[in-house]
Amino acid sequence: MLLLAFDTATPAITVAVHDEYDVVAATTGEGTMAHGELLAPAIHAALTDAGAAMSDLTDVAVGVGPGPFTGLRVGVVTALTLGSTLGIATHGVCTLDILAADLAQRAKMSGEFLVATDARRKEVYWAHYRPSDHGAERLDGPHVSYPVDVAELHPGMPVLGRGATLYPEILTVLDGPVDPSAAALASAVVARSVEELPLEPLYLRRPDATPLVLPKQA
Repeated sequence: MLLLAFDTATPAITVAVHDEYDVVAATTGEGTMAHGELLAPAIHAALTDAGAAMSDLTDVAVGVGPGPFTGLRVGVVTALTLGSTLGIATHGVCTLDILAADLAQRAKMSGEFLVATDARRKEVYWAHYRPSDHGAERLDGPHVSYPVDVAELHPGMPVLGRGATLYPEILTVLDGPVDPSAAALASAVVARSVEELPLEPLYLRRPDATPLVLPKQA
């Protein structure tokens, strides 16, 4: 097995290669609005570091969001294309689940927590988790809400992720990873410790930009 994993649902572009036993290569960078230009070179760099070629891959895993339209679409379309052209297995995982799995891989958890990422427009994407025998179980979500609404719904509950660090005066920040990690995604998929989803983007809302519709001529 040789698994390529990546996520583009946040400003971080993260890529990793897993050989069924361990992560053998990983790279992470900031994409913001340049996911389309940066993902392919990052995949090439990770495969080179792993001493592998695209033809060696048996599986591809991708974070399917939630996330902003453009960046999220880049990752999902790339995974769909690789799965189709290479004839390999594909695995979709909620991006918030990746952060929860990363926390579970790093430390033993003792209580329920939230994961939140930046949804822009002063909102966050979030989901509710509790520790499980295999890592972290999603109890609710994903949703998109204003931070104050999240805090009112789950007062005092610790929140993991960049969505929390952006609003520390509203949300209780949980120490841990801020952005999703492809290494954590790959390890969770290999261990079968996360729920797998279809390779369909979780947008949760309409894209920021919409086509201009001109009135019909009489």
